[in-house]
Amino acid sequence: MRSDLLIMITLLGLMKCVASRLVKVGDKHGWDQNVNYTDWAAHYHLYVGDWLNFVFDKHYYSVLEVNQTNYEQCIDSDFITNITRGGRDVFQLTQARPYYFISSGGYCFHGMKLAINVEEPLPASPAPSSSDKSNASPPQIGKHLVAPVLAISTLVWMLLFAQARLS
Repeated sequence: MRSDLLIMITLLGLMKCVASRLVKVGDKHGWDQNVNYTDWAAHYHLYVGDWLNFVFDKHYYSVLEVNQTNYEQCIDSDFITNITRGGRDVFQLTQARPYYFISSGGYCFHGMKLAINVEEPLPASPAPSSSDKSNASPPQIGKHLVAPVLAISTLVWMLLFAQARLS
């Protein structure tokens, strides 16, 4: 009984993890000068639980989370969080709110700044009512969910098989 509870808790944790994404800031350019991060951000919908991946040369650049005023004025002395560690740094978006990031050392004035608005994850679509079932199409699974669902299903079967062998 206790092992069943542990398995369920593990699976619920895995389901939450696979729902989040790792998004490389700047795509192939990374965190660098001469990238329009306003245009880049316009192509992404970021949700609570997603991770930003900043890839950059740590000898030149940094990543600082700042407030809106410091973002607009490129003030790097009063930051919220210094994300810079090794040049391949990740930052989890934990709240639905605007986030602001800049690079220090004057690089912010050359465009190394990013403003994003993080949203709550979209709720699952409701099941059709009984009157809609006659015209309802079969449920669709987004292509981005296939791999996580397959991975979790495989893990469940492996755990059940292992538990059956131990019994």
